[in-house]
Amino acid sequence: MENSVEINNLQKRLKDFEIKNISLCVPRGSVVGLIGENGAGKSTTIKSILELMRADAGSIKVFGKSASMLTRTEKNRIGAVLGETCLPENFTLRDINDVMKHIFSNWSESLFFGYATQFSLPKDQKVREFSRGMRQKLSLAIALSHGAELLILDEPTSGLDPVARDEILDMLYDFMQDERHSVLISSHIVSDLEKLCDYIVFIHEGAIIFEEEKDVLYEKYGILKCSEQELFSLDPSSIVAYRRGEFGAGALVLREKVPANLFLERASIEDIMLYYLRGERTTNTCGIKGVRKCSV
Repeated sequence: MENSVEINNLQKRLKDFEIKNISLCVPRGSVVGLIGENGAGKSTTIKSILELMRADAGSIKVFGKSASMLTRTEKNRIGAVLGETCLPENFTLRDINDVMKHIFSNWSESLFFGYATQFSLPKDQKVREFSRGMRQKLSLAIALSHGAELLILDEPTSGLDPVARDEILDMLYDFMQDERHSVLISSHIVSDLEKLCDYIVFIHEGAIIFEEEKDVLYEKYGILKCSEQELFSLDPSSIVAYRRGEFGAGALVLREKVPANLFLERASIEDIMLYYLRGERTTNTCGIKGVRKCSV
């Protein structure tokens, strides 16, 4: 399968943080979600792909070519939303349109104003008067209006209410109807990623914990609610992590290693992340690993 993005052994040392040999890929025609706590390395990875931050080691390819060697035309095939918009505060949508049509060779004025209407963005209001949510919608409208084949989105639904988030997810669904399109998206709203993504990449302290198909994660892990005595009667290798409560224990377990007579609840992506970050582990636990190899 062709990859829109391919990262191999990315390393980046900052003042008090380090990216440690990150490798991941975004297959063409797929949506890949990055999850992890604040400071895990998601934004650093995204900025490295976009050449906004120079890696210390490793390689990054976009559309099969070194990211540092992309031509202007090739860069035009990437749409990005990186948190707060950096547009001039005194610009209106008409000003933005006039500038963008000189930056992007495939800029579509009709698409841009169509998205603006869909998002209820006023054409004559200055950016400084926009709310955070309106600015997020504006950034996405720009990213979608110049023929991008790859969207790289860092917290695109941050600050939006559930209705607005749903609008954006619908727009991304529409974008993905073209099999040439791909999306790499990070978000703290894991439920949004569950609706949209084909693959999930979990980053913790600058390293990848797993990179796996979303549906495989659902098949692989389950949540067991039981007494502590019942929990510790299990094979320790079946327990990824557990949490004690007033009325018993909950555990993230490997379905295939748990007796079939035990009832397991479905483990959401958020469950998997929280148990890994906040749960306890048995001394012999197998941990949580499920790395999908990039197809080169």
